[in-house]
Amino acid sequence: MRGGLIEVLVSPIVEACPTDNKETAMSLLHSFYSWGQVGVVLVSTLFFVVFGIENWKVLALVWAVLPVANGLLFARVPIRTLHADDGQGPSLGQLLMRRRFWIFLVMMLCAGASEQVISQWASTFAKQALGVSKTLGDLAGPMAFAFLMGTARLLYGRYGARLDLDRFMKFSCLLCIAAYLCVALVPVPALGLVGCAVCGFSVGILWPGTFSKASAVLKGGTGMFALLALGGDLGCSVGPTLAGMVSSRFGDNLRTGILTAILFPAVLLVSVLALSRRDRASRPAPDAGR
Repeated sequence: MRGGLIEVLVSPIVEACPTDNKETAMSLLHSFYSWGQVGVVLVSTLFFVVFGIENWKVLALVWAVLPVANGLLFARVPIRTLHADDGQGPSLGQLLMRRRFWIFLVMMLCAGASEQVISQWASTFAKQALGVSKTLGDLAGPMAFAFLMGTARLLYGRYGARLDLDRFMKFSCLLCIAAYLCVALVPVPALGLVGCAVCGFSVGILWPGTFSKASAVLKGGTGMFALLALGGDLGCSVGPTLAGMVSSRFGDNLRTGILTAILFPAVLLVSVLALSRRDRASRPAPDAGR
């Protein structure tokens, strides 16, 4: 789904790099996941158009070149470690005892679910709503979603130093809820497809933003990133599964399934608000003499 072990390793490596703004670096890193998704959808679709879907095994061998190339690159990349991995941060057991860690874990689950519900079902929605072929459905659905998701991460990576991460994540959650409502309730198929694309923009910052907030607050090491990635990947599975089960129960009505999955961005929004409230409460009061 997200490169498995690479997802666990690259994020703490980037977090450990001596950059001025960790949030923007993390957002820029995860934007390349989106560009990779755009490339995979585009190249795979063109391959199937030219050579036929029956030759999918050949395409799988072609894509196998990428992890080999990554292995060669990792052999030459200098790797920095987080302070927590050097024994200067909380242990994994200490992290599990902290309430905020579990809030971040729920946030990661909801971020993964919010992203993948639309990403996984966008092609099917395009084919059902617009009556287009699989080729056009893939281009209009998942590729548009991934393009706007990458755009959001790229914009935050470029201008994030001027933006407040909490406010950006709150706005993104609200935009995600609005996009889900558009997909599920607007009867115009073309507008529903626009909602799918806008959802890609709205979820762009949720995954890397949660990573950055957790690292800043908890000061955990690679183990923390591994557990958070596990929570996110669990959400990537639970979200589309829930939408599919509800859709099947209501006569394969995908709109109903997507409407049910609005639970995930809503819970994520509540979690961000709760953390913001706790942060404000924990700040020392200003000096009364000033």
